[in-house]
Amino acid sequence: MKSSLDQALALHRAALGVRIERQQLLASNIANSDTPHFKARDIDFRSALEGALAGRRDDGRGLTRTAAGHMEMSRPGGLPAQAGFRPEGQGAVDGNTVNLDTERSAFAENALHYEASLTFVNHIFRSLQQAIQGQ
Repeated sequence: MKSSLDQALALHRAALGVRIERQQLLASNIANSDTPHFKARDIDFRSALEGALAGRRDDGRGLTRTAAGHMEMSRPGGLPAQAGFRPEGQGAVDGNTVNLDTERSAFAENALHYEASLTFVNHIFRSLQQAIQGQ
């Protein structure tokens, strides 16, 4: 049985994990904007969040534990974030599909949503602290 605090934080914990994963992918896209044949990748936030909340922990690497002593491979937080390729718009001559304007915009938007989730979590803890202190 989960405590009410776990239930209150489950959505935010999952959302923050998916946002972190997406931020890493977007940063990778930006860093590889000049790499020939690099294909821009992204995460469908909605499906990744639904997967995280449902408890699916497939990290997309296709690795399985074959013995009890093997370490389990997972992404940060054990998230199911499956990255797909961003739809190709205007590809470069060298085969690179990174559009810096698109990536920077997505990066800033994702950072804003991440900060909003942190604000919600801080509010929950602040409310709990006030309730404990009797304020």
